[in-house]
Amino acid sequence: MKLSPVILLLITTFVLITVAVFAALDLPFRWVFFLTVFGQTLLIISVFRVLKDDYSTDKTFEDFYEDHPMGQEK
Repeated sequence: MKLSPVILLLITTFVLITVAVFAALDLPFRWVFFLTVFGQTLLIISVFRVLKDDYSTDKTFEDFYEDHPMGQEK
């Protein structure tokens, strides 16, 4: 099953937020350590997948921001 990069980033964010909650609740060190290593691995995989994703757009730097076009009339 191939996950989209956005879904992978959401899972990574959830895991790393869980690490912070577990650390704040003083759960055993082994759980916090395991989730930290797992979260860091997911983060590296997520960054790699985002950078290698086959995404293209027709926008250029002249378009600037879509919600606030500079020098263009709508």
